[in-house]
Amino acid sequence: MTTHFILAEIDLEETPTELQKAIETELKKQGEPLRWAVTAVDVEKQKATVEAVITK
Repeated sequence: MTTHFILAEIDLEETPTELQKAIETELKKQGEPLRWAVTAVDVEKQKATVEAVITK
């Protein structure tokens, strides 16, 4: 098992619950997320930047 630091851009969703599900779905495509945080939001582009640590 190895850990990796990744950055992901996620489309903003209508509700916080939908955003959380979208983030978790995207991160699981790359491995098992250990922890993640939204570090920036671009309102004009409707994108959230997420930093995460995942295991593979």
